[in-house]
Amino acid sequence: MKSQRFAVVLTVVNFALLAFQLTQMQPVTAQGQGVVPVLRGRSLEIVDEQGKLRAFLGVLAAPQGGDALPETVILRLMDPRTGRPSAKFSTSEKGSGLSLAGQSGTRETYLSLNADGTTSSLKLKNEDGREQVLKP
Repeated sequence: MKSQRFAVVLTVVNFALLAFQLTQMQPVTAQGQGVVPVLRGRSLEIVDEQGKLRAFLGVLAAPQGGDALPETVILRLMDPRTGRPSAKFSTSEKGSGLSLAGQSGTRETYLSLNADGTTSSLKLKNEDGREQVLKP
């Protein structure tokens, strides 16, 4: 009889502890704040509801064994249908560039704006093959 009474008392104590814990619960937030002041990481990927990559922001390391391509920071916005980058902005110690692609299904329609070293250019190209390059 004593073991049964002990089990009942232990159950009541456990239930009281559980009720106390549940009343003390608060929503979990980063560092106890509603807004985190800084988000740090090597890259950021944004996906849509189907899990398709829609945006990428990251630092691409320079390839080993050469000076051809320096470390680059890049932002890519992907076409929802094809997944190809439709808008791309990049920068490195050698310069910066912006490219915008045409609608889904086009291959040769784009705009490219570059500042490479001490020169700059704007290239416009249409799907029909017409192209114009502007340089100062």
